Amino acid sequence: MKLIIVARGRIGASPEGELVERYTARLRGTLTVTEIGDTAPWPAFDGGRTVVLDETGRDLASEALAAQLGRWRDEGARACRFLIGAADGHDAATRGQADLLLGFGRATWPHMLVRAMLAEQLYRATTIMAGHPYHRG
Repeated sequence: MKLIIVARGRIGASPEGELVERYTARLRGTLTVTEIGDTAPWPAFDGGRTVVLDETGRDLASEALAAQLGRWRDEGARACRFLIGAADGHDAATRGQADLLLGFGRATWPHMLVRAMLAEQLYRATTIMAGHPYHRG
């Protein structure tokens, strides 16, 4: 299943950007990252699943995220996109279209750091699904 991170704002040359690049490279074509402007509409997406990163979202353990992605894959989803908003988050319409609202705990995280955290969690989820020893949970 193709994994797509769509994020508002430019990460540029930064430690967070280097982490995103590291995990994108490890996923060898499975993960792509698209950056859009703060007010640009979300790109059209036909089929697949949509996960919206949101402070009110479910706080899933790595194994639970892997299990959810595996279920969607097994149900025939060819892609899953993950929407990361700007500093003010998402509007109600964007949250309403989500197949899953996902949060990273109760703390507030900078959206650029969330991008790196998500890329790592997607790498971790794929290794869990593949039975790879990266995850030691």
